[in-house]
Amino acid sequence: MNSRHTAPSCAIAIACTLLAGCSGMDAAKPSATAALMARAALMPTAAVNPNSTMGTVAFTALGHGVRVAGEVRGLPPGTEHGFHIHEKGDCGNNGDAAGGHFNPAGGVHGKFTTATSHAGDLQSLVADASGVARFSIEVHAISLAEGTPNNVVGRALVVHRDRDDFATQPTGNAGPRVACAVIQRG
Repeated sequence: MNSRHTAPSCAIAIACTLLAGCSGMDAAKPSATAALMARAALMPTAAVNPNSTMGTVAFTALGHGVRVAGEVRGLPPGTEHGFHIHEKGDCGNNGDAAGGHFNPAGGVHGKFTTATSHAGDLQSLVADASGVARFSIEVHAISLAEGTPNNVVGRALVVHRDRDDFATQPTGNAGPRVACAVIQRG
């Protein structure tokens, strides 16, 4: 066997093995963005009676913004409800302790897709015939990153009794807060 040809072949084989091993390690390691997640477990308030509104919502960091996805149950069938992130992480006093809509950029209340709306203005919830609202939206005005002004971790997520009119300032005239949760990392 000619050693002049064997040495380069071995070097190539070793390099390929090392590269394959390294590429496998990169694929298994999650990116910093993918690792950022938060959750909210919505619980009913006593603002209306009876009230069985509850749900779970997951917040997942994207390259730009956050995916907000989940399910809310116990809504009257076929109804629409205001759904917002509020400025304070306090669900006391039937959700009123959560304060106003989260609004770090000083925008005006409006539809979810409006560029000048509050960061906390989310897409309305629409309950199906069973009183369940399922959703998955991308929100580009919020973040899960610590130290950013639009970070929603530690703030309240609120479901309102009524539909949001998207016009009344600063709240949308969506009525009492029927479910509330503090958004928590993890």
